[in-house]
Amino acid sequence: MRRLLGSVRARATVAATLVVAVVLVAAGTAVVLSLRANLIDRAGADAESAARKVAARLATGTAWDALDLPDDDDEPVQIVDGTGRVRAVSEDLESVSGTGTSGVEPSAGPAPAHGTLDDDAHLSSGEAVIDGDRGTYRWAAVEVRPGESDDDAGREAETEAESEADSGAGPGAGAGSGSREDAEEEDDDARTFTVFAGAPLDAADSAVRTALTVMLIGLPVLLAVVAAVTWAVTRRALRPVEGIRAELDAITGSRDLARRVPEPATHDEIAALARTTNATLAALEDAVDKQRRFVADASHELRSPIASLRTQLEVGAEHPELLDLDGAVEDTVRLQHLAADLLLLARLDAGERPPDRPVRLADLVAREAAEHGLRARVAPERADGYEVRGSAPQLGRILGNLLDNARRHARTEVGLALRQDGPDAVVTVSDDGPGVPPAERERVFERFVRLDDARTRDEGGAGLGLAIARDAAHRHGGSLAVGDRPGGGAEFVLRLPLAG
Repeated sequence: MRRLLGSVRARATVAATLVVAVVLVAAGTAVVLSLRANLIDRAGADAESAARKVAARLATGTAWDALDLPDDDDEPVQIVDGTGRVRAVSEDLESVSGTGTSGVEPSAGPAPAHGTLDDDAHLSSGEAVIDGDRGTYRWAAVEVRPGESDDDAGREAETEAESEADSGAGPGAGAGSGSREDAEEEDDDARTFTVFAGAPLDAADSAVRTALTVMLIGLPVLLAVVAAVTWAVTRRALRPVEGIRAELDAITGSRDLARRVPEPATHDEIAALARTTNATLAALEDAVDKQRRFVADASHELRSPIASLRTQLEVGAEHPELLDLDGAVEDTVRLQHLAADLLLLARLDAGERPPDRPVRLADLVAREAAEHGLRARVAPERADGYEVRGSAPQLGRILGNLLDNARRHARTEVGLALRQDGPDAVVTVSDDGPGVPPAERERVFERFVRLDDARTRDEGGAGLGLAIARDAAHRHGGSLAVGDRPGGGAEFVLRLPLAG
């Protein structure tokens, strides 16, 4: 199962199919239940209408034999009086249930008189056998109560006169009165009728069965269509992703970072993914190219002092009197400085962050100025000594590299100043040399870059000082840029955020 659902396309198809299935089952169930309820209510309304038609004729005093009861299977009718005796039934009605009585044999009784219809109809369900056919029906019961007419009033007056006469007949009069009241009550029950009329539910059951059959047949077909459409749509939507994956796999195999993944002509998330992937590949290619150039340049820079040192040592071994000991020491020191620079660059490239410690920048400026035989200008003086946060050795390395570069290019003068500019401490290192052309002001901060007047290794160094200075400045949240010095020359501007 895990392998079957291993792709996004398969999971999307299964999820969409399940969601549609749940929605369709819920909607189908609601439709079937609503359909059945509506059909049953319709059958109840039909039954009530038929019952009221018959009851209305009874209320007008129509005789039993004059009632034209429906004799078809759609509207069976049964009339029952208040004592539970069946008075009339539809023709061919053999048995009933759900009406309160199963009897279908009419019995004789008093003829109906004028009466009133009950406003409420009572509904029930049951079965009926008509001419041997059994069916389910919705029954509606309408009650007809005896009403008061002129004959009834005369009979009531007669009854009252007889009661008064009997009341003076002596001790036995009470018993006679009670029996007459019972007889009157029984007569009222016999003249109260309930008309049961039925409407068949076979049509409702058939409609529900048909709806269920259609659902059981149509639901799998519809789900299959949904699954197929979802599979096709997701396949088409994910085709660019497969192209991106295949191209990345080819790039990994060939290690050709100059290749790029195809970018769809759309403006959706997949196109954004392709653009981001190409940007990542471009950045990776640039980083690898820089790394290759760095290794090549580092190898070239290391080869020269090592070869020179080896030559001097081999000559010294054969001819001790010719050994240039000062030159060997100089090459060893240069090699030591180059190794230290390469190690620092490696740490900076690895993302090493400087420690968050307070550093008095004014003290660092004064110390570096003294080591280089300069006098620094600090204006205005601050009680905290221009405190910044970071690594004192790295900040000192920045100042030292800038001063070494200025002394290397200066004709007669090197300047060092510290001031405040808003929330930043600004250190400027200037010289009266030839300056840096505008086209080269960013290139001078690249690694192993030496301008034409600094090509001599003995004087120009390895071309790592300014690159180290800018990287360290960025790690401290600052910046390093080069511009023109007023009066001619170059001016390097170091900005560092003041603490607090």
